[in-house]
Amino acid sequence: MLLSLALIFTVGLILGEIFGKIKLPRFLGMIITGIVLGPFVLGLISDDILNVSSELRTIALVVILLRAGLSLDISDLKKIGRPAILMSFIPATLEIIAVVIFAPMLFGISYIEAAILGSVLAAVSPAVVVPKMIKLMKEKWGHEKRIPHLVMASASVDDIYVIVLFTSFIAMYQSGEVNLGSIALVPVAILVGIIVGALLGFILSRFFKVFRVRDTIKVLIILAVSFFVLSFEEFINDFIPMSALLSVMVIGITFLNQSEERALRLRDKFDKVWVFAELVLFVLVGAAVDVSIALDAGLFALVLLAVELMFRITGVQLCLIGTKLNQKERIFTGISYIPKATVQAAIGAIPLAMGVEHGELILALAVLAIIVTAPLGAIGIDLTYKKFLKKG
Repeated sequence: MLLSLALIFTVGLILGEIFGKIKLPRFLGMIITGIVLGPFVLGLISDDILNVSSELRTIALVVILLRAGLSLDISDLKKIGRPAILMSFIPATLEIIAVVIFAPMLFGISYIEAAILGSVLAAVSPAVVVPKMIKLMKEKWGHEKRIPHLVMASASVDDIYVIVLFTSFIAMYQSGEVNLGSIALVPVAILVGIIVGALLGFILSRFFKVFRVRDTIKVLIILAVSFFVLSFEEFINDFIPMSALLSVMVIGITFLNQSEERALRLRDKFDKVWVFAELVLFVLVGAAVDVSIALDAGLFALVLLAVELMFRITGVQLCLIGTKLNQKERIFTGISYIPKATVQAAIGAIPLAMGVEHGELILALAVLAIIVTAPLGAIGIDLTYKKFLKKG
């Protein structure tokens, strides 16, 4: 196990830095590390690590959602208003519909498996979007119309929405029944998640005002509370639906609005935690990929990705109708909604682990989506923000 960790850290960091030097997302190098070191190529990653990979991926998702929450000011969200709400579900919904229509024709899978695949592929990546939007916010690009705030807020909720749908579709597959009622409960899960997160964020904020502890201790306590919330979700979902991941993000938002200075210090701490979490997340998802299946998917997989991205970008443009954004700003917003990585890495292997018939295909398409869209979106953002946005 120690040798496996040494290889993951060494090779993953080296390849990550190499990709960063050539202006590509660092996590692509980490995914390649996982593929090469994983059981389908060299087999150098210990089974002890692979057996807990799902829990480690969940921890990484918690870290990125806390970072996003600690960067979102409620006053900015109020100024954004309607488009942020629409962008949190319309592009993802259209993308899932596209996959449900075309995936059975291209791959011969069932409609419920196509819905699971669509929910895996539909989420935009906070690992790509959040750091880039935070950078634009600091440098005041698109500040007047709050464009980076719009993208980051809606992208974060988009992830939660997709994950809730994913769990509903998995439950339908296991039960063998298509239950539209579970999808209708999605708004309830989101509302309960917001209430629980706001309450916990307020309690923690008051607690830290009374009991002075180091920021490192605060980070550990917040992570512990977040893990308790995720565990509590499994229990409470038998009685009322709740999105625990949304609660985690709202904890960060509440912190920022209770004490901005403290929140910014904590965000810096979580940025350091993310260095480790990012490495573990993307190396382990690469390790779960059977490259032969990804290659077998071939041209059909690229066709599906192209079609679903067209549906997603169309959804973004529909959400921006009636806003003050000009054509260039709308194009930039659409480009910002292209990259996929974090959620695909976190949940892409779950269908395979739960015995879904075409789980290997779902995982292979999830990784292919990361490899294609993450650099496409990241490079697109970098090339266009100075041309399409105004500096405040």
